Amino acid sequence: MMLKTLAATMGALSFASVAAAADLGAVDKPIKLAVNEWTGQHITTHIAANMLKEAGYQVEFVAAGMMNQFQPLADGDIHATLEIWSSNVSDEYAKKVSEGTVVELGGLELDAKEGIAYPAHVAELCPGLPAWEALKACAPLFATAETLPAGRLVDYPADWGTPGADRMTGLELPFKAVPAGSEAALIVELKAASERKTPLLVTFWQPHWAMSAYDVQFVDLPAGEDACFNDASWGPNPNAVNDCDFSPSRIFKAGWSGLAETWPAAAEILTNYTLAVEDQQPMMGAVDVDGGKVEEVVAAWMAENEAKWRPVVDAATK
Repeated sequence: MMLKTLAATMGALSFASVAAAADLGAVDKPIKLAVNEWTGQHITTHIAANMLKEAGYQVEFVAAGMMNQFQPLADGDIHATLEIWSSNVSDEYAKKVSEGTVVELGGLELDAKEGIAYPAHVAELCPGLPAWEALKACAPLFATAETLPAGRLVDYPADWGTPGADRMTGLELPFKAVPAGSEAALIVELKAASERKTPLLVTFWQPHWAMSAYDVQFVDLPAGEDACFNDASWGPNPNAVNDCDFSPSRIFKAGWSGLAETWPAAAEILTNYTLAVEDQQPMMGAVDVDGGKVEEVVAAWMAENEAKWRPVVDAATK
């Protein structure tokens, strides 16, 4: 229906279509979008792709690790990446921006938070939670054969960085951070702990459907201020940095420096594209919990929510 509407509009306004086509740029060349390791990013990227297709572009998806995608982005082998988390981005990103080979495309405007977390039932096993100090005495409850005598923290996958391990060191908590194999592995841990009512500490984030499905709560850590990450004397541990919560997360988009010149309207669409957490999170559940395909879940959302994305496409192409 949406494609028919677009075709009818273009057919009726042939002169306007020619003008729009000039603004579209190199429509014969596909725009390559990075696909990273987590479901939310897949949804974000597929919505952007469909918007670009509605505008008349060809789109290709390129599998890319979140931490190592910026060199191919700078080289023009990838043209845009749509969900970068400020609290978990490599130094390579800032380097490429300073070189001028990568440009920021504005905020995605998701309401995001990262932190050290646990299923709600764990508070009964470790009295004093959510205060972080409670973990000092409770650490043995979280221990496994792999971590004894320390407790186990299930951290992000290794190629996402080591933010959980950094907090354990900074706050001098007797926990060993063990990287999860994937986002799916983190969910398996949450599901198993919730069903068995066993202790579990994880590095986790929102938006994510599992936050509500497993009643996940964040540990209260000292506020994540800039001084915490640069000044060891700041915070409860006078001998280390990272003795605090994560920095408030900003989620944003970035593109190849040649994006706007090659595809002017596409650059405008991607810059103005935003996604609300109340829209993304249910789609994540539809994929990860209900078994839906990303393409089908996104297509259904777009059909039902055209007023949320169509104006961005129209503004760039008319």
